[in-house]
Amino acid sequence: MGALVFIVISGVLPPEDALAGFANPGVITIATLYVVAAGLKETGAVQWIARILLGHPGSMYGAQMRMLAPTSALSAFMNNTAVVAMFIPAVQDWSQRLQIPTSKLLIPLSYAAILGGTCTLIGTSTNLVVDGMLQSWLGINLGLFELAWLGVPIAIVGGLYLIFVAHRLLPNRGGLKEELDQVRQYGVEVEVDASGPLVGKSVAEAGLRALAYGFLTEISRQGKLITAVDPERTLHGGDKLYFIGAPECASELRRIHGLNPASGNVSKLDIANHQRCLVEVVLGPEFPALGATIRDSRFRSRFNAVILSVSREGRRVAGKLGDIQLKVGDTLLLEASHEFADQYRFRRDFLLVSTLNDSTPPDFQKAPLALGILFVMVALSASGIFSILESAFLAAAAMILSRCITPSRARRSIDLPVLIVISASFALGNAMSATGAAKLIADAVLQFDGVSPWLALVVVYLVTAVFTEVITNNAAAILMFPIALAISDALQASPIPFAIGVMFAASASFITPLGYQTNLMVYGPGRYRFSDYFKVGVPLSLLVGMVAVSLIPVIWPFQG
Repeated sequence: MGALVFIVISGVLPPEDALAGFANPGVITIATLYVVAAGLKETGAVQWIARILLGHPGSMYGAQMRMLAPTSALSAFMNNTAVVAMFIPAVQDWSQRLQIPTSKLLIPLSYAAILGGTCTLIGTSTNLVVDGMLQSWLGINLGLFELAWLGVPIAIVGGLYLIFVAHRLLPNRGGLKEELDQVRQYGVEVEVDASGPLVGKSVAEAGLRALAYGFLTEISRQGKLITAVDPERTLHGGDKLYFIGAPECASELRRIHGLNPASGNVSKLDIANHQRCLVEVVLGPEFPALGATIRDSRFRSRFNAVILSVSREGRRVAGKLGDIQLKVGDTLLLEASHEFADQYRFRRDFLLVSTLNDSTPPDFQKAPLALGILFVMVALSASGIFSILESAFLAAAAMILSRCITPSRARRSIDLPVLIVISASFALGNAMSATGAAKLIADAVLQFDGVSPWLALVVVYLVTAVFTEVITNNAAAILMFPIALAISDALQASPIPFAIGVMFAASASFITPLGYQTNLMVYGPGRYRFSDYFKVGVPLSLLVGMVAVSLIPVIWPFQG
């Protein structure tokens, strides 16, 4: 935005050209797809598919094969950050059960999502941004599956590298479970739904063996306590499962279809399920029920919230929940409405009130409907009946009208900082063209005699790939697009292969954790270092680059 302001004030571009990015079809499509992705997330559709596709592998090679194909396929049509977020717990479960380090699987998970996103026009925001510039500058529209001719071979080659080579280069480190003792610890109790999908499954098959933020300590079954919980122990309807872990453990458990909160008070809350969230509060000296037990505190009737667990001095408070006496400084994990934090943040009852992110339980009953909406969106776009933007508009509206997502959560799902960065970056791209800077750089590239279109494509790809590692992938694409266009114009070649080169090079961010959001998401859980990405990412970047620059001229000829 600072660069945009400078460009306008200095007179490099008139305001209408500098602000053109905010009306670009690609940007608006990205904003609309945020709502579609949020609908899939709110209904638990991604977890629903993940449990069906991922299964229970018996070896590391099996785990990688089961992980890479579904991750790539889902990332082609869904927001890849949502896909990676949903798959991380399953991968951590595998690492625990197969006794292999989490660090061997999480970077491949991120890279598989990136590779899968290159297969369709809606797979990544970068694809949509470049397509939006092609529409605005040249009036060219790419088809939804046009990129698959290159994206699928790249995904296959990259997948084979991740399966057979990457694990040799990845470190041997444990996950975040070793750090659980350093955080606030709660005990969370849930009940297996007697009519749910977990009945008859083992603890491991249900994905409960190795959660990211907690672990299963005991099962209560018809009054009998099972303390040494074997991963092959079969779950029965009505089993009460007791977990110990960080506050996020409760949020994880709520996203597993077939588990219900064991506290009977939760069902008595006068709040719809999709309007609830988890909240942490610290009791102040003026809390009205200090010294009383939770059972006698009338907490639910006073605050329209239910206590799920209590932490004292960073440790869980042992004993039956209803018998715990409340003290000043106790940290309570609550289930409440989204308005609870705003309502009680400045009340003297609590010293501190904070809402846990992404803690609203999914509405699994609407998962098939959300997936159906996604399928119709893809079908309408692929058939040419509607453009991608129009199909996305209809899908977002269907998500809201069918209550797969509420209007308020749809608004919150739109990532304004990302959209503003992308939109403002268009001003830089337009300035590169308007001032002649793009032509100047293009002439510098072509000053050597005998520069062929293919060699020019290699240079464009390499420069874009370097840019995407040090600035955002979208900014790299927007800055390089006018340069690529100027080079194609100087060579009197088709602009399409150069635009495709920019598109793929900007998406192929494997060398640093900062280049792509999914890389950063697995950085902490895998206990990675910057050097880990470099060791695995450089060969993959070179491999993807070689495949791309070899196939692009074949699929999209320079003269056509």
